[in-house]
Amino acid sequence: MKIVSRDRWFDVEHHYNGISLISETYVRPFYRCNIWHVQGRDRDLLIDSGSGLVSLREQLPWLTQRPLLAVASHTHFDHIAGHHEFPERLVHPAEADILARPDGDNTLSKAYVGDEMFEAHPDCPLCYAEYRVKAAPATRLIDEGDVLDLGDRVLEVLHTPGHSPGGISLWEAETGTLFSGDIVYDGPLVDNAYHSNLEDYAKSLARLRDLPVRTVHGGHFPSFSGERLRELADNWLRAHG
Repeated sequence: MKIVSRDRWFDVEHHYNGISLISETYVRPFYRCNIWHVQGRDRDLLIDSGSGLVSLREQLPWLTQRPLLAVASHTHFDHIAGHHEFPERLVHPAEADILARPDGDNTLSKAYVGDEMFEAHPDCPLCYAEYRVKAAPATRLIDEGDVLDLGDRVLEVLHTPGHSPGGISLWEAETGTLFSGDIVYDGPLVDNAYHSNLEDYAKSLARLRDLPVRTVHGGHFPSFSGERLRELADNWLRAHG
């Protein structure tokens, strides 16, 4: 396995309207969490925090130059393993216990972390054979209808269970932008994890497809349009009766 320096581990792609995508370049696409940074006037938002193999704070020090809310779209390992690095951590109550007491089973890391996950390893002492997610107890619980106010922009919390019981999406109505986590992205959806629920999945997808969405920034794979969201939702709903 190729070894790469930690300063090459992350890639930052600036989108529009203060939104940036942080990627772990050498994690293969299926396992690679999209880490979304949303800039506001008074504070910023970090939606998910990746695998934790390389420190976000060390390699991207600009992340903590302003007040930052680190939100967990849900608590699978690839989305929360960097949360312990940030002082303000937000999660849905249904998965707060996992964020506070993560292990290889409840975060799915035991099932998925292995050679097939990587195109290269970082040059750090913590290799994946010793991998573990560090505890990051929530400093704030967020649920349906809560609002994250960044000063000049507002994102509403939508409880979208199905992939996991505490899955959330964030909806910026003013711009028609949806941060969907893992309930929907343009790739193979995972609806069979140990705490997935197909009935909840169907309800969440039906709800999201009816929003006036322009752009979806998912938990994995490239962003896509509201039209594509409706197509993906309809395909899943048809396939699952």
